[in-house]
Amino acid sequence: MTTKTRMLATLLCAVAVTSHAESQPRKPNIILFLVDDMGWTDCGVYGSQYYETPNVDRLAAGSMRFTQAYAHPLCSPSRASIMTGQEESRHGITSAHGHLDPEPWGPQVYQENPSADQPYLLPKSRRYLDPEAVTLAEALKSAGYRTGHLGKWHLGLTKPHWPEAHGFETTFHAAPDPGPPGSTYFSPHGVHADGHPTGKHRVGNITDGPDGEHIADRLAQEAIKFITAHKDEPFFLNLCEYPVHGPWEAKEDDIKHFKQKKDPTGRHTNPVMAAMLKAMDDSLGQVMKALDELDLTDNTVVVFFSDNGGNVKSWSTEGEQDRYLKNPKHNLHHMVKAYREHAGLQGPTSNAPLRMGKAFLYEGGERVPLMVRWPDKIKGGGTNDSVINNIDLYPTLLELAGVPLPEDHVVDGLSFAPVLLKGEKFPRDTSFSWFPYHDAGISVRQGDWKLIRRFKENPDYYEGFVELYDLKNDLGETINLAEKMPEKVAELGKLIDAHFKETGGLYPKPNPAYRKPVPKSASHGLVPKQCRIDPIEGGIRVVPQGGSPFLGTAQVQLTGPITLHLRARGVGGEGGKGRIQWRTKGQDEFPETGQNIAFDMPAGTEWHEITVKVPVEGQSHLVRLYLPGGKALEVQSIRWEAKGEKAVEWKF
Repeated sequence: MTTKTRMLATLLCAVAVTSHAESQPRKPNIILFLVDDMGWTDCGVYGSQYYETPNVDRLAAGSMRFTQAYAHPLCSPSRASIMTGQEESRHGITSAHGHLDPEPWGPQVYQENPSADQPYLLPKSRRYLDPEAVTLAEALKSAGYRTGHLGKWHLGLTKPHWPEAHGFETTFHAAPDPGPPGSTYFSPHGVHADGHPTGKHRVGNITDGPDGEHIADRLAQEAIKFITAHKDEPFFLNLCEYPVHGPWEAKEDDIKHFKQKKDPTGRHTNPVMAAMLKAMDDSLGQVMKALDELDLTDNTVVVFFSDNGGNVKSWSTEGEQDRYLKNPKHNLHHMVKAYREHAGLQGPTSNAPLRMGKAFLYEGGERVPLMVRWPDKIKGGGTNDSVINNIDLYPTLLELAGVPLPEDHVVDGLSFAPVLLKGEKFPRDTSFSWFPYHDAGISVRQGDWKLIRRFKENPDYYEGFVELYDLKNDLGETINLAEKMPEKVAELGKLIDAHFKETGGLYPKPNPAYRKPVPKSASHGLVPKQCRIDPIEGGIRVVPQGGSPFLGTAQVQLTGPITLHLRARGVGGEGGKGRIQWRTKGQDEFPETGQNIAFDMPAGTEWHEITVKVPVEGQSHLVRLYLPGGKALEVQSIRWEAKGEKAVEWKF
């Protein structure tokens, strides 16, 4: 008997001892309606005046609605925390790797082969749930619940790690599953029970419906089928919607409807995203209607939640879209073409007033909508500002169901059932998000304060390794107070240290291959990327350490056109073709095409005077100088000029 089996047997005995079906009222049904990538303001009740979500809004009218609920910035870690009640640092799923080939289970390990410009070794994300973990479904199933999982799983690619192996009796899902089955919202999805005939891993038990059937409508049908089959016994339905994850496509009539609509706030303007949210909302409406018709509404706990913040980046640059548009045979070609036609180059959504979105440790990536409805038990229509984290759903739902926590399964979350049922104050005001990928850091929210500690630099999006924000007075995280308030930084930093110690997570450790950057006196504020700067007599030497080395700077903020004067030479007399790339004020990313200009570095060991006319339109914000031919370069001076403005100059 495995440890997990013993735990479940113990839990079953505990439930049997403490409950008597003949004298106890029926346990409540539970539906977790989990939306993919839905931002904090992506519905009417949370403030959008563009998106139309009447069913979400109606659910909110009967729910307690939380204004400070948190999820991980990416889906798989959030879903793992919901299923286990554990922090990411404990369960080890720290990135969206649930669709990758499984690796042998074992202790958490560090990422392999870090680059020399990465100062820390960071933990490697696990790719599936711990087989020994007692999931929410298993705990409820042991208490007599019928369990169903419909939709996105993303917690394990192969059968031993599918929802069937974690306590779900009825399932409807497919893998790989970062997005909708077969990378399309419309049937046919091309899912095969025994594998794809071409060898692709598109497997599962999702079956095609009529051509053009939307997967959200199908999920609603499958949900109603499950609810109807178990209407006379308690059930737990994990209904994981595919909207609004990419690819961004929706019903044509809905897109046309929203193209005729304007947001008076100017915040939400994407008709494709609006149509995708409508599909999700319609699906929720069908399920709520079925509960009413089956007379199950009063005894059903409905939780509405999102797995991370709204996506603000993808398909938002010309270069990214052109990658698909240039290849008519690519399966996303027609979707991107339609997106360009209807939404242009805007990102899927906006999380304003929150900063950034999915995959970032800022509020836009972590803060999400959360509502809980249980008629006659939970007072509906109000809001609550408790700091709730996804780990708290596990103990809360078990308490609402009258099911004890499993023995020998560690739960980091705290039940907020007393908040829901009695209006009590939630005794914890702290929330963590551990994300050693992409943003490469950890955030801690305590009270009104938020600290982000990072382990990798990314000057395109944030400054330095420590950021401190006062969320009460700066919800948009615009003023970093870390340097002004070192005591608060130290105070919150102790919480992070204790967090890793308590959860057993791997804390980043120094990278032995790391080469420290030269002092600012040598770089003069230039930021080397995939390269390093070495001081030499009368100049600097820029040495490549990656495939696309460049010097970046945010100090060149001039109104175009601008001119570069560069005094430099190739190491060893090598010449080559370099290039300049720029981003103007108001642009969130560097366009992959359209804002580049090449220049030639002559061969020879003498110093060369190079002048480049750069056709910047507007005010430059970030500028990159790519090394000619990707080879080492020695520089004596860099000077940027614009008519009528003070030049920006480096003399080494």
